[in-house]
Amino acid sequence: MTTFTIFFCGTGSTKYDNLHKNYWNGELVATLANNIAGHEFAEWIVIDGPGSGNMQADELFTESKGFGWTGTAFGKGWHENVQHALNIIRGQFDWQRTKLSEADYQRLKRADVPIPDAQAHGSWFWRQYDYGNRISPQELQQQLIKNLRKDGLIPKQINLVGWSRGGVSCHMLANALMANPETRQIPVNIFAVDPVPGPLNYQLEKVSLGSNVKEYVAFYARDERSKGFSCIIPKTDARTKVSIFPMAGRHASLVGNASLTGASGPGDLTEPGTIVRHYAEVCLSRWGTKLQRKLNLSAIDVSRLHQSVVMHEADFIKMRNHSYTVLREDHKTERYVSYADKGTGFSMVAGTPFKPAQGLAATLAKGNEAYKDIC
Repeated sequence: MTTFTIFFCGTGSTKYDNLHKNYWNGELVATLANNIAGHEFAEWIVIDGPGSGNMQADELFTESKGFGWTGTAFGKGWHENVQHALNIIRGQFDWQRTKLSEADYQRLKRADVPIPDAQAHGSWFWRQYDYGNRISPQELQQQLIKNLRKDGLIPKQINLVGWSRGGVSCHMLANALMANPETRQIPVNIFAVDPVPGPLNYQLEKVSLGSNVKEYVAFYARDERSKGFSCIIPKTDARTKVSIFPMAGRHASLVGNASLTGASGPGDLTEPGTIVRHYAEVCLSRWGTKLQRKLNLSAIDVSRLHQSVVMHEADFIKMRNHSYTVLREDHKTERYVSYADKGTGFSMVAGTPFKPAQGLAATLAKGNEAYKDIC
């Protein structure tokens, strides 16, 4: 059975952030992707987040545009990311880059590869250059997919992992799969970390999930207070197993930022990122994704990490005075969150349909016992 795994990076984040200086042991999504076994494109892909610089544009299975600051501010580009993921799952691109870029052309020339000279077109004032054709990355990757998916082109199961807008991208892709007759029967599992859509992004495909999602696991940053960073707890189908957990720290703390501010600078608050990474690895492994390197924490290790979180409670509470957007917001002293498209307080999201039922009202003093539903 082909299990296909997709890693959606957060806003401004890329697959290279496993080495980013702001994360003490690598940003979670990039690190998980870096640790996966199997063949890229045939068995897994990692997709850079909106506003990250468009470095994957030449490789996408759908046409992308340079969205610049609107990617960071409003998530522009994530629909293209979702379409790219859908096309990879189906093993069929709808766009390819066949022309050499100037950088490609100059690199081949410097290497003394015998290629024709660039052709100039237009008047001397508006002159443009044609640098020639090439075999596209999309053609190579599509053939790779066909060769390596031995038991059928369409995967039998899909696992999604995402942080921030990458988490919301998981919601969007799951709904796109549900809407496509070719893919709607594929079971989907999601591991989301503080899914935040940003302003004006509470459309149905971002805040709800269909029956194709079999299990939804998510961790939410209890101490985030930045305005515009309201996280989403999606409405789910009655048959979906849903497990949501609070975690001390801010938005970036949960993916490996150990700073005392939850953004940058010194600090050694490594516990939230370590706990979240461990349970991401636990869930992915249980769902059939093969990881080469894992933390493999014991029950005692997890309980000790939770004890440390409780001991550093004052440091985490101080984080609430910081904001990524300068402005702050809350709901009666708690983080303001969105249960589907309705705003409420962090600890109010509890009860049915969550397993455990404590939901975001759970205490952080419970330790390993809190996670029995996802192990």
